[in-house]
Amino acid sequence: RAAAPTRTSLHSSQHSSDDLTIERNPALKPKPDPSTLVFGKQFSDHMLTVSWSEAGGWQAPQIKPFQNLSLHPASSALHYSIELFEGMKAFRGVDNRIRLFRPMLNMERMYRSTERSCLPLFDKGELIKCINKLVEIDREWVPYSTDASLYIRPTFIGTEPSLGVSRAGHALLFVIIGPVGPYFATGGFSPVSLLADPRYVRAWRGGIGEYKMGGNYGPTIAVQSEAAKQKCQQVLWLYGENEEITEVGTMNLFIYWTTEKGEKELVTPPLDGIILPGVTRQSLLDLAREWGDFKVTERRVLMKELIDALDDGRILEVFGSGTACVVCPVGSLLYRGQTYQIPTMKNGPDLAKRFHKELTDIQYGRIQRDWAPVII
Repeated sequence: RAAAPTRTSLHSSQHSSDDLTIERNPALKPKPDPSTLVFGKQFSDHMLTVSWSEAGGWQAPQIKPFQNLSLHPASSALHYSIELFEGMKAFRGVDNRIRLFRPMLNMERMYRSTERSCLPLFDKGELIKCINKLVEIDREWVPYSTDASLYIRPTFIGTEPSLGVSRAGHALLFVIIGPVGPYFATGGFSPVSLLADPRYVRAWRGGIGEYKMGGNYGPTIAVQSEAAKQKCQQVLWLYGENEEITEVGTMNLFIYWTTEKGEKELVTPPLDGIILPGVTRQSLLDLAREWGDFKVTERRVLMKELIDALDDGRILEVFGSGTACVVCPVGSLLYRGQTYQIPTMKNGPDLAKRFHKELTDIQYGRIQRDWAPVII
């Protein structure tokens, strides 16, 4: 083992730092052709792990060969879903430099999820330093392509070896990384069809819908399967008696329309407890407000409003946003037995394409911006 040249740990700054230790993998795997990549199937040669216990606090972070975890069968993550995760990316720019995209927004969201899970708090800046080092060591896994990227999955699990429903006294934070291809295999926009069925609810006020925990995702798979049976690709999640529109699949939702007063408006549901605060969501809102070309609103939108606007011909574009795809256009909607065509593609989709170009230009270094810090 060789100690890294920088001293870093997950202790807060007032505590002493331990050395990040690095164990190099002696058997490096061949790198895949970027054109063959799919999402989440391939992983790099190394991983980051940091253990914590109530008695000993945070242990020294370790970068070591990618390997299986060894868990006690009673670990609290396995029985009571005491776990959370993040999703972020590193990009190889047109200048061959490697950038992250707004990484502190991911760290802040992970910190909030950690508080809600009663897992031990960590230093956000120190975790980013550890992640940067992992990406640096496995930098050849960042695809040499502007159509692919390196996906980064920080994960935090309770490893308390007890069946008591209580705060975990042992925990493991780990980070795995791997190359991923474009969300759209063609490289272009492929509109998705949505099933909106008010019988199914993704999250509820007072729950954990605003946190990135596995418990928000597993139960959606059955509903996604139901959508597929009805020839739809994604689920439009509704909430409450008024059928509030919330999210689409695992993405945040945006509607670009002409209001009844005749003004152009981009609207998305607000962060009121049932919406995940997406990094891409925030970035689209920030860009739209900078441009100043149309009204930008965060408010509750009811299904009736969307249907009325479709009937009135006021809908311009509907799209989802997320780390995997940046923006994903919506082409149709199945609701209460009726299919509604959404004219997203007929309208360009000019706005979705503009957002996609602006964000990817930043991510791949065609536009210089502090949103995409160079790490290598």
